[in-house]
Amino acid sequence: MSYSFLKESKLFIVYGGNKYRIYTDAALDFSQTFTQDSFSVKTLHNQAKMIEGAIITSANPVDFSFNVPLTKEKDESPIISLLQGLSNEQLTSFDIYVQTGSASFKLDSAIITGGDFDVSPNKQFVVRVQGQGTKLEKVGDESYTIPGNAPSGSNWDTVGSNQLPSSTRTPLLVYPVVTIDSLNMNNIVSTNFSIVNEITWTDYRTLQKSLLVTDSSNIMRPSDYVVEKRNISGNVVQYQTDNNINQFDDFSTNSNITIKAVEVGKAASATPFFQIQLNPASFTARMTVAGAFTQSYDFRLVNSSTAFADIITQYS
Repeated sequence: MSYSFLKESKLFIVYGGNKYRIYTDAALDFSQTFTQDSFSVKTLHNQAKMIEGAIITSANPVDFSFNVPLTKEKDESPIISLLQGLSNEQLTSFDIYVQTGSASFKLDSAIITGGDFDVSPNKQFVVRVQGQGTKLEKVGDESYTIPGNAPSGSNWDTVGSNQLPSSTRTPLLVYPVVTIDSLNMNNIVSTNFSIVNEITWTDYRTLQKSLLVTDSSNIMRPSDYVVEKRNISGNVVQYQTDNNINQFDDFSTNSNITIKAVEVGKAASATPFFQIQLNPASFTARMTVAGAFTQSYDFRLVNSSTAFADIITQYS
């Protein structure tokens, strides 16, 4: 008997006929639960049956999350593309494979519902991904070959793609360079922003289908959803100094906000590794009283006709 350890697992995504190895940190999680309905078994002739019965005919969407450290080689770019992708009011779907020391699991028709970015001084640049899918299944043992278009003659962990992963992985330390109109945004403590796709799964449970359920192989599962709203928002915190003390009660509903993640060691004017631009955006400023006074700017994109794919202006 052998155990499966998270640190030994490997994550792959497949979409557009291509396969990609995605390196994650220890914050990898995925699971699917079933919906249990209860019913009374008490009858007129038997009032002693106090404990209700149960019936299970449907599964909830699969929930998943993982953290992806971004590297100089940018092998993680598929995650950024999937986070932004939207066509005909549908997010770009893909399949996730997780191989452990004893099994291979597949998460069908996954979509990314959110991504959180931290652009904090001298910290590794990481995107935290959350999403949902329709079905979680075990597809084989640890030697299972994931289907896809492998390059001729390639063999990397039994998985190939039209673009092989880089031979090196270089961690990336960044610091934020932020502009909010003409405000003084020096002495930054932290910067973060989130890209969120709010979805609602359409009802997939019917009486007719429930009568056919015998086990998990034919249980009712979600398949269709509606994208209700998309949002980009975040927060910038800077130390309060004599140069910016008058900004503590500021606000705007029509600002131009640019956030750059510049590689540590390079000048603020250098080409950033990553950049987003929100125009127009709203923000509100508030002061926080602590050991050192700080000012926090909460912002979000508003009334924008710019496609999400064009919000990120520097990366690929």
